[in-house]
Amino acid sequence: MVAPALSLSRSPSSSVSSSPVDRCPRSTAVFRRYGPSFAYKPAAGICSASQAIELLPSLYPQIVVRDAQLEDCWEVADTHCSSFFPDYKFPLDLVLRIDRYIALLSGFSVPPGCMRTCLVAVNSNSVNNSFNIECGDPRDAGFQKYNLSRGSIAGILTIDTVADYLPRRGHLKQRRTGIAYIANVAVRKEERRKGIAKMLVQEAEVRARSWGCRTMALHCDVNNIAALHLYKNQGFKCIRVPEGAKWPEPNIAKGVQFSFMMKLVPKI
Repeated sequence: MVAPALSLSRSPSSSVSSSPVDRCPRSTAVFRRYGPSFAYKPAAGICSASQAIELLPSLYPQIVVRDAQLEDCWEVADTHCSSFFPDYKFPLDLVLRIDRYIALLSGFSVPPGCMRTCLVAVNSNSVNNSFNIECGDPRDAGFQKYNLSRGSIAGILTIDTVADYLPRRGHLKQRRTGIAYIANVAVRKEERRKGIAKMLVQEAEVRARSWGCRTMALHCDVNNIAALHLYKNQGFKCIRVPEGAKWPEPNIAKGVQFSFMMKLVPKI
C-alpha cells in the first residue's frame, strides 16, 4: 500500500509528533508529511517495500509492535529507504537515509486536532548494542559500512488523521475527519514472511479506533499482489474513484497506478 510520511506519536494537544505507505507510495515515512530536505528527485526503481507481505503469516512472539521512539529514528529511516529505494548506490543511499532521519527529527508537528504516529515492529532477538548500516553493494569497490543501526526494527507503518491523501470535502475543500490513513508499510527483507505486516496493520486499526475514527484508508500499488491480498484479508475493499476525479495520490515513480482501499473500523 502506499502512503504518507512517518511520524512519532502525539496527542492532539501535543507539540511533537513524527510520521511515508507500503509499496505503498514512497513519499508517504516517522514523521509528518514532509518533503525531502535535499533538492534531488528520487530515481524511479523497483520498490520492494511490503512486497513480501505474508500470505500465510505466523505470529512470532519475539516481535513486539509499539510506537516509534526518538532513538528509533535512524532505524526507521534505514528501514524505509532500504525497502522503498533498494537499488540506490553509495553515496546517494547514505544521503537519502540522512535526509529521512533529519525529516523524522524535524517533522514532529501535525495540524491542530490531528493525530499521527509511526508504529515499529521490534524483533527482540535482534537487539544488540552495535549499530550497523550498509550502504551500496558489497560487490562494489565503493561499498561502505557504517555503525549506525542496531537492526532491531523489523517493520514500520505510519498512520495519521491528517487526510493529506484523501479527497477534500465540499466547495471549501475542508479536511476530512474520522478517517485514519495508513502509509509507509515496510518490512525488512530478512524479516518477511513472519506476519509482521499483518501485525502492524492490526495495531494500526487499534490506534484508529482509539482516535475515534470510523474508517481506515490507504493506497496500494495495483501490481503489488501480495499487499492487495493482505489488505483484502484484513477487510479492506477497493473503492472506485469517479472518472475524471483528481483525488490526491502518493508521489512515486511515474506510471505507478494505485488502488484506493477503505475499511470500516468495527466497534468493540
